[in-house]
Amino acid sequence: MRLDAWAKVNLTLHVTGRRADGYHELDSLIVFAGTGDTLEIGAAKDVTLTLSGPGAEALAPEFDKPEAENLVLRAARALKDRYAARDGAALHLVKRLPVAAGLGGGSADAAAALRGLNAHWKLAASPETLHEIAAALGADVPVCLYGKACYVSGIGERIAPTGALPPVWLVLVNPGVPLATPAVFRARAGAFTSPHRPAGPLRDLDSLVAYLKAGRNDLEAAARRLVPDIDRVLDALGGMPGCRLARMSGSGATCFGLFGNEDVARAAAARISAARTAWWVSAAPVVEAS
Repeated sequence: MRLDAWAKVNLTLHVTGRRADGYHELDSLIVFAGTGDTLEIGAAKDVTLTLSGPGAEALAPEFDKPEAENLVLRAARALKDRYAARDGAALHLVKRLPVAAGLGGGSADAAAALRGLNAHWKLAASPETLHEIAAALGADVPVCLYGKACYVSGIGERIAPTGALPPVWLVLVNPGVPLATPAVFRARAGAFTSPHRPAGPLRDLDSLVAYLKAGRNDLEAAARRLVPDIDRVLDALGGMPGCRLARMSGSGATCFGLFGNEDVARAAAARISAARTAWWVSAAPVVEAS
């Protein structure tokens, strides 16, 4: 069994408050780009995980710690314990997304493990049960489990569908600098902002772009102070022909450019890759998880 773990992209991200327990309340329009990791699942006596791919080396330190540090293994064991599943699973993760990049890579991998092992072990777990397990694993795991364009609020547990969005392409660019989410939240300054939702359906590219431009990413300024290379990434994306919007995703440092069609997006990605060979660059359409 093979499952895609697509990149999560925050087209908007508003920090609307902070709870007594220290977690921040967010309001975000999230989509998934058709580029990411692959999780392979095979039969085994025990639950094991191996790694390959260009991003595998960055995850290797997790295997020098207790296994509970890795989200894929935590997801697998949480599901196995919940249903007292007797079988194991040989999990192999092909890691392509950069780590600590604002793309929810680890959360997407964990969500793929929940979806895949539910089928592999024939558990017939309900969406509500999987959501509950996902929420206990991390704030981004529930939305990655949902896997479709949506509005997210709370600390990530409240998910509402957007309805159909126009077909768009994203060019994702990461400058190769990991950026820890807690550090960005600590560096954030200023007042909290209000939730931002459209007045009506976003049926065409112009209405989507207008809505996005009326919003922002409240973590972008803090991330840019911590990683000045984000400025160069945004300048490169914003200067590409056909780019309708350039913005940082999540807590960074990955940024996206929004494009209306595949040819223009791929041309932009090729130009940026040629000019900045050390950057991670990927052109992909907005997709839904399978």
